[in-house]
Amino acid sequence: MKKQAVKQIAGNKKARHDYFIEETLEAGIVLTGTEIKSVRGGKASIKESFAKVEKGEVILYGMNISPYEQGNRFNQDPLRPRKLLLHKREIRKLIGQTTREGLTLVPLSLYINQDGLAKVELAVARGKKLYDKRDSMAKRDADRRIDRAMKSH
Repeated sequence: MKKQAVKQIAGNKKARHDYFIEETLEAGIVLTGTEIKSVRGGKASIKESFAKVEKGEVILYGMNISPYEQGNRFNQDPLRPRKLLLHKREIRKLIGQTTREGLTLVPLSLYINQDGLAKVELAVARGKKLYDKRDSMAKRDADRRIDRAMKSH
């Protein structure tokens, strides 16, 4: 029963290349007035970002939201840590997964939903080794060759 994203703001294609995605979940994000205006304008990036669970809260680090042009003194630091909004049971589950199983929290996309709220699609992911990345690239290339061969016949 997941709602579809109305407006995709930022994506993180590299996350799918660098990690095995175990599970995804949707999280709200706490933003100030000028930050949400900048996000709605499409001036956000989550390429280098990651999330951590600290003191029972999930915090997103490294997300870059460019300062809003008309924001003057109300603008925040573009790289400041931002709190993610999740249910307590989801946070408890994430604590267990990140501490015991050695998984990481990586944002996959930032979007605005139907209600006009900024949401982050967060993935519980396991890091790939170099040989895993090579395997997935080889598999993708093989699939591409098979598709081309099937089209030509």
